[in-house]
Amino acid sequence: MAVSASRFDLWAPRPERVTLLADGQRVPMTRDEDGWWRPTELPEALATGEVDYGYLLDDGPDPRPDPRSRRQPEGVHGLSRTFDPDAHAWDDGLWRGRPLAGGTIYELHLGTFTPEGTLAAAEQKLDHLVELGIDFVELLPVNGFNGTHNWGYDGVLWYTVHEAYGGPAAYQHFVDACHQRGIGVIQDVVYNHLGPSGNYLPEFGPYFNEQANSTWGTAVNLDGPQSDPVRRYVVENALMWMRDMHVDGLRLDAVHALVDPARAVDVLEEMAVETDALSAAVGRPLTLIAESDMNNPRLITPREAGGFGLTGQWSDDFHHALLTNLSGDTTGWFADFAGLDSLATVLTRGFFHAGTYSNFRGRTHGRPLDLARTPAWRLVVCSANHDQIGNRADGSRPSSRLDSGQLAIAAAFTILGPSTPMIFMGEEWGASTPWAFFTSHPEHELGEQVSQGRLEEFAEMSWDPETVPDPQDPSTFTGSKLAWDEAGDGEHADLLAWYRQLLALRRTRPEVTDPRWERTTVHHDADAGWLVLDRGGRTAVAANFAATDVDVPLDRVGMSEPFGVEGSRGGAELRPDALHLPAHSVLVLTR
Repeated sequence: MAVSASRFDLWAPRPERVTLLADGQRVPMTRDEDGWWRPTELPEALATGEVDYGYLLDDGPDPRPDPRSRRQPEGVHGLSRTFDPDAHAWDDGLWRGRPLAGGTIYELHLGTFTPEGTLAAAEQKLDHLVELGIDFVELLPVNGFNGTHNWGYDGVLWYTVHEAYGGPAAYQHFVDACHQRGIGVIQDVVYNHLGPSGNYLPEFGPYFNEQANSTWGTAVNLDGPQSDPVRRYVVENALMWMRDMHVDGLRLDAVHALVDPARAVDVLEEMAVETDALSAAVGRPLTLIAESDMNNPRLITPREAGGFGLTGQWSDDFHHALLTNLSGDTTGWFADFAGLDSLATVLTRGFFHAGTYSNFRGRTHGRPLDLARTPAWRLVVCSANHDQIGNRADGSRPSSRLDSGQLAIAAAFTILGPSTPMIFMGEEWGASTPWAFFTSHPEHELGEQVSQGRLEEFAEMSWDPETVPDPQDPSTFTGSKLAWDEAGDGEHADLLAWYRQLLALRRTRPEVTDPRWERTTVHHDADAGWLVLDRGGRTAVAANFAATDVDVPLDRVGMSEPFGVEGSRGGAELRPDALHLPAHSVLVLTR
């Protein structure tokens, strides 16, 4: 007996013939006028339950995995396996979601977050995040990639969860466990390119625009001929994470590389419209955060005002201004941010480059935010993230270059500033382990190319080749795993306590999460090296970025009314008439 079903439907306008290979059976498929193939007659045994399957294109000898595969138990070159997302018995019925406003994000990579590198192991660390005061975990990409480990940005099967992490069922269990602890989940997704191994999409259809390039090669076909199904492939993937996996939002990687000039409705706007519709249907907030260094307010401007209507975007300007003034590094893009004026600007106006000249780019860059209508929480800020650490030649963290006082300063301005703070895993205790660029390409030639390319990239920056870890060396990956034992020792434990204290303050002081830019003021002396951040006249952060002690008169920073000391690092003190700030010290005051 044969039945009709849609579980094996396939969009493949390029091949002349397609045969479904399912559990060893060959099933002919019929094509409609839109390039969709459906089983001509599907045996009843294949209509339900787990089935391993693939597609033979034009009678080719090797089956290709489903472009919408939900599971790849044998890797990205193997057969797909059906997965029923409704099989999980969810226990998050009381979870009503969490808006980005007022929240704190914790960015982590599953493979290096724990020694085991799995979703199940990450679950065991969720209580640490609860005690820390985290509202969202943001997972680096988990979709299918070739090999056992990499950052996740070389994915080729966007609908899957990497099998070594535990696969899609373990993913659902992890999200469920987060929700039961009051933590939302943001999934990092990559729609601007695919990895170099296991990308069979061109054999099925025009998934790429050969006339356009992104940073990583040929661009995804978002606006060319036959691009409608490709856009649906992207948008439906976004909806899948939020609908089937119950995630609370997506971080959209490198949106500048989503090449979509010919459309009146940009794919980001389309995605935002669909996300808002799903949010209304499921009854919980759903968040879209763009990774962008374009400083383009249109991304986060509501659609009613002509914007794309995304929830938020990363702000590289904050990171650069903060780290430049802490580390003294003025190489590359950091050159634009030398001096405390840059930090004062990002704390009070969001973007540093807002139609201003960028020496690094050799041109003007950005556009001002409408401060009266754009809440500060729409910008996601950090003192470290996977890119800013991993894209250094040696993968070294800020803790390798900053002392304990400077790390405390970085935490205070990130967490108590006006925007949405994000913490990269391990930064809360100043992890000593690096987080390097690592890959595990099984193909010898591809692995050699990646290793050599990494050396050549940093040779141009005058890095000693001996300090550049080989991405293909397994020790580069294992050496990037967090050393959890150190979190309870010495300065690591002290920094962790400081993070907990700051995050508790953020949760209990309404002025700290007040999204109005005009409620944040800054007093600073760029020459002397001190800066005081005032949040609504009720919470203040005073720090000395310089290597020499300084006393700041209270009347100079508008502290005419009495404040009390909430926390201090580096010997900073509140004296009767001045703030005493030793080198690299920070003081948090409240009233």
